[in-house]
Amino acid sequence: MTVDAPVPAPGSGVTFVMPVLNERDYLERAVQTVLQQDVDGPAELILALGPSSDGTTELAGRLAAADPRIRLVENPQADIPVALNLAIRAARHPTIVRVDAHSELAPGYTRRALATLERARAANVGGVMRADGRTPFQRAVAIAYNSPAGLGGGAYHVGAPEGPAESAYLGVMRREVLEEVGLFDESIRRGEDWELNLRIRRAGYRVWFDPQLAVTYWPRESWARLARQFVATGTWRGELVRRFGRLNSLRFFAPPALVAAVVASLVIAVLQVTGLVSGVASAVLSVVHLPIALYILGVLGFSVVAGRSLRERAWLAVVLPTMHLSWGAGFLVGLVRGAKDTIDTSRLDRNTPLP
Repeated sequence: MTVDAPVPAPGSGVTFVMPVLNERDYLERAVQTVLQQDVDGPAELILALGPSSDGTTELAGRLAAADPRIRLVENPQADIPVALNLAIRAARHPTIVRVDAHSELAPGYTRRALATLERARAANVGGVMRADGRTPFQRAVAIAYNSPAGLGGGAYHVGAPEGPAESAYLGVMRREVLEEVGLFDESIRRGEDWELNLRIRRAGYRVWFDPQLAVTYWPRESWARLARQFVATGTWRGELVRRFGRLNSLRFFAPPALVAAVVASLVIAVLQVTGLVSGVASAVLSVVHLPIALYILGVLGFSVVAGRSLRERAWLAVVLPTMHLSWGAGFLVGLVRGAKDTIDTSRLDRNTPLP
């Protein structure tokens, strides 16, 4: 049975919640796009500050001193779900808008989301992640993010008709429902939004996708950071599959299948080169190389067509396999042994003081 989410009185106000860790280059613009949102009623922005080492905490302090709508809470554990729960518990208003320091809200985002929440009587509404980049590498990652070839065609990456959804990017949420289902699960370091939305849907509430909502997202700035991000994300998805099985979409199983195909192709290639397999057997076993050859051709073809410059095309040919193989390898690790204490280190440096 579907349950209508509560609708607060007009003008009740909105709390924006933003986990922050090592975001000096992005934080000020992200905060600016939040404070420029047109909201009917009072608004506040709570920054949950992890132990940054790049001057982010000092910047957040200056921003808070300049605008009383900005409030700060400390998040020494640095984990995103912990940060979100700290901010939600400190919130003063009945509607929670999750925002990211690596993203920028489009003008009118919040007003549109609030209207959609009320119209759909949903508990959570999300829109489209529009990835963008400032360098050829980052733009190549953005192209991959915005295409089914990169992240498998999830609605909030490539768009879909408005309607009920499995999950929501970031999310504009009714606080009363969040408290009813128990807020974010702090034992899940990646994929916490998917798991929360699963509990919201199991409680009978609607999770809603509105393609008119758009958020600009800035991907990781280097190959190493991208790879670390995707290994951690894949590992936690493997953990979620351990916990929830086939409630996970089938698209999540494509990257680990690719990893398995690559491993099989490499093993057969070694056996062929060393002469341990030859003749008819070698010819028959060569069929395992075909999926990898087709994959390579597909990556190169997509890179040529989708890239807008030579450097973007070159980076795309690197970025796509990095995303797929890193995520797939992480998934297999998480599936076999669980995520345990895996963290996303892609925004950390060697000076970041974690517990």
